[in-house]
Amino acid sequence: MNASRPRSTRAARPTLLKAAAATAVLALTLTACNANGGDDDATAPSTQGSTGTTEKGGTMTILTSATEINWDPAKSQNLAITTLGLVERRLTTWGVEPGKPGVVVPDLATDTGTVSDDGKSWTYTLKDDIFFEDGTPITSADIKYGVERSFAPELSGGLSYHKSLLEGGDEYAGPYTGGDLASIETPDDKTIVFRLKSAYGDWPWIVSQPAFAPVPEAQDDIATYTQQPVASGPYKVVDTKQGVSVTLERNDKWTEESDDVRTAGPDSIVFSLGQDATVTAQRLIADAGDDKNAFGASFVPPAQLAQVANNPSAKERLVTSDAGALAYLAINTEREGLDDVQVRQAIQYAVDKQAFQVASGGETGGALATTLITPGIEGREDFDLYEADAAGDVDKAKELLTESGWDPTSRELVLLSEDDSVSLSQAQAVEQGLERAGFQVTIKPEAQLAAVQTLTQGTGEYDLTISSWQPDFPSANGNIQPLFDSSQIGDGGYNMSRFSDPAVDELIAQATAEIDVEKAGALWAQADRAIMEQSPVVPLIFTRNSFLHGSNVQNFYIPAFPAYPNYLKASLSQ
Repeated sequence: MNASRPRSTRAARPTLLKAAAATAVLALTLTACNANGGDDDATAPSTQGSTGTTEKGGTMTILTSATEINWDPAKSQNLAITTLGLVERRLTTWGVEPGKPGVVVPDLATDTGTVSDDGKSWTYTLKDDIFFEDGTPITSADIKYGVERSFAPELSGGLSYHKSLLEGGDEYAGPYTGGDLASIETPDDKTIVFRLKSAYGDWPWIVSQPAFAPVPEAQDDIATYTQQPVASGPYKVVDTKQGVSVTLERNDKWTEESDDVRTAGPDSIVFSLGQDATVTAQRLIADAGDDKNAFGASFVPPAQLAQVANNPSAKERLVTSDAGALAYLAINTEREGLDDVQVRQAIQYAVDKQAFQVASGGETGGALATTLITPGIEGREDFDLYEADAAGDVDKAKELLTESGWDPTSRELVLLSEDDSVSLSQAQAVEQGLERAGFQVTIKPEAQLAAVQTLTQGTGEYDLTISSWQPDFPSANGNIQPLFDSSQIGDGGYNMSRFSDPAVDELIAQATAEIDVEKAGALWAQADRAIMEQSPVVPLIFTRNSFLHGSNVQNFYIPAFPAYPNYLKASLSQ
């Protein structure tokens, strides 16, 4: 995985953004925590880390399972607070703290954007005294060019929400062959204007994504930029050993005065690549030598979590998130039998969420979920339309099946699963719960890429699948639209339940266009409830992520969103 987040697959998302990306993960990639009843499920208290005064100096090591780091903002899906954020700034970024909802804040821009009355035009003014690593001033033209090159087919793979939002984006092929994109205007060196096809209230979050990092056209080499980007942040890439390490050192052209989100504590940062998560955890538990100045980018495996629990020193250095990806069972609403809402509601009651939680690492792995919107995001409401014991309500499931008139023994339901051991254990937990209610279930294991192809590109030759989803920015838009808008069925979309409802589509459209955050949140909450009434998915758990750090690492914490450490604040004791 890239240092942004572990995942089995990445999701496509957008507003009509089939090809964009949000974090869909087929089998559960343990991602963070708090359950829906979430706030009420306090049996596994989280430790979100600590904040304090930043001390300057030293070399901090980040132990990652990634075998390479892609520094090209056009190709990256990196979270704003992790790897790329150390080297490259964007127009806006994320203001995140433990226990508090994330907010969008200015980065290279002076504010989070000025919107036109119709919601279709956003204007940004750049700060003074912002420079690339060679001392060249960063201008609006550099932002425009950075965005434009993200459209080039040669630079595919990055987050692409903006591509379907900007006027002319659907036909634009990047600056190498297509000239400039007229919907991005730069009236002067300090001003940049984006013209959208329709109103989009979350645009300030969109411009916090990697593609909105400045790229100087004169230094653009698509073959080498991924390893030698031109830094706009506090660090620059000075050495890359393929598959072994990447070393960052201070960028002396960056100034603290222009940057409110990065503290730039260490003198240098080394990414140690290709590190096995189990070995990393063992090293950090031991806390010896240079590992005192290190932290792990990978989740601590369940076996090591148990080991940490019996080691007071390591336990003090374990940081566990508070809320993260929603793991859920997607029900293919186009399949015979499953096209009946009562049958799908029977599945809600039949699933043994407790067994799934155990298969996912227990309470440390996640808290039980009943809704769709990630905790800590505007619009989230706690409710449960299918109240039952954590192990389910088999009698209620059978009652609904009887009322539906559908015989669950008439055919076997195909539960598509990735073929790794954790995914299969989770699938078996779901299978056993369903079979108690009379369903016939067959688990079909597939390799990750094949499974993704079946679920997002095929014609829906499956009945059920387990997936996990964490939005790319803290808006309910990222929870709801990619998974339940009818435009996201097939063709690379992640509406794996193949759910289509005109009323829900209209709610999504209204919420997407709403500029007022509170009003948008209310619409997203309405959509959450409307979707759950029709039961295209069974929310299972909101996953928890745990990370270890060495004893000299300070200011290491996980915010309320996302469920990953904030690399931009971490420092070392001196």
